[in-house]
Parts: sequence; structure tokens; C-alpha cells
Amino acid sequence: MFQRVKQDIQAVKERDPAAVTTWSVLLNYPGLHAVWWHRQHHWLWKHGRKGLARWWSQVARFCTGIEIHPGATIGERFFIDHGMGVVVGETTVIGNDVTLYQGVTLGGTGKERGKRHPTLEDCVVVGVGAAVLGDITIGRGTRVGGGAVVVNDVPPNCTVVGIPGRVVVREGRKIDAVDLHHEDLPDPVVEMFRCMQRRIDRLEARLASDEAAAIEYGEPPVPAAPAAVSEVGRPDEDAAETGEGESCAY
Repeated sequence: MFQRVKQDIQAVKERDPAAVTTWSVLLNYPGLHAVWWHRQHHWLWKHGRKGLARWWSQVARFCTGIEIHPGATIGERFFIDHGMGVVVGETTVIGNDVTLYQGVTLGGTGKERGKRHPTLEDCVVVGVGAAVLGDITIGRGTRVGGGAVVVNDVPPNCTVVGIPGRVVVREGRKIDAVDLHHEDLPDPVVEMFRCMQRRIDRLEARLASDEAAAIEYGEPPVPAAPAAVSEVGRPDEDAAETGEGESCAY
């Protein structure tokens, strides 16, 4: 038991630079207190004292601002930073070294019985105000950006942003340790518009080149036919002339 408590305190120190002393962690981290309370509630729940477990979990919610259902299964070194407004549902399964920030919801999507809450594998980080809903699995090392709403399974070592959550695979890089930089996430919508702008620039450069050639040979520039607009939908031709094979699909 004492070894487990020591690991919990060390996890806080490793993931929050404001945690400078053990006494500071013990006194000022409601997320840590909520985890310790939950272990007692979960023991009662597993041993048939479900009414008492639910009542005691509400006491912990009143004291910490964090609601963890006593039926939830939580692994080692689980860290809730700040914690106010965090909700963890009854059938949630959380692996080791998982980090949640304030306002996170691990909830269900309906009134069905049985497993209806998410499973978070090891080393997952869920950012501020994000919601992970339903019986889905968030793979090891995945980061969920602040404010995202995730309703589908996510493979390991990905980032998820937006509503609904969009997955961006981090190619060639695996996350073996806890990566807390959940603010440094790509925006697929912005990237799509940038891709479109680059292709428009290439088309305009081609048009200017064609007009210059026509003037040089004494021919008036021919207005582009309406069908020419369809060139935007032919990335292979653009790629052949520019040497780029860029896709705007996200």
C-alpha cells in the first residue's frame, strides 16, 4: 500500500512542474485525493456494498469536485491535474500512467446496460474539457486535445482533435513515455485550407505562364472555359508539372 502511495506522489511530481515538495502534493492536489478515495469506494463496490460506495463517492465529489463512479477500474499512477469537473463513468477502464485534465468526461452515450463507457489504455493524455463517450478504446500513448469529443475507437500513438474527434497519426513516432504536450496538436481543417491555397497558387502560376507565352507569340490570351475549374480536382496533372503529389484529404 505504501509503495502504491509513493508511486502516486512521484507521478504527480513528474507530470506537474508546480509539485515541488511531497507536502505540497499531499495537501494541494484534489486529483490525488480523489484517486485515493476511489480505491476505498471501489473495494466496497466489489464487495457488494454498492449503496455505501455510491454515497461515499458523492462525499468525495463534494470535497474534490471530481466524480469517479465506484465501479470504474483504474490502473497505477493515474493523475488528474486540477480536476474540477472531471467525470468518470461506472464501466470506465483506465490503464497505467493515464493523465486527465480539468473538465474531462469519460461517459456513456445511452441507457444500455453493461459496458458503456470508454477504455483508456496506458499513457493516454486527455486534455482540458474533452469528452470520450461510449464503449470505445483509446489506444496506448494517444493524446486527446482540449475540447475534443471522441466517439470512435482510436489506434495507439495518435492525436485526436475537434468535434467529432479526428485522428491524426504521428507517423514514425511512438510514445513510450507519458507525453503531456496535449496543446501541440495539428488542426486538420486548417491544414486542408493551406493545402487548397497551395494548389490554387500553382494553378494561378500556370495561368500566368500560359498568358505570357500567348502574348509573346502575338496571340490574345484565351479566357478560361468553365470546365477549367475542374483542374482543381485533378491533383495528378498538377503534381506532374510541379513535382508535388499533395493530397488535401483529411
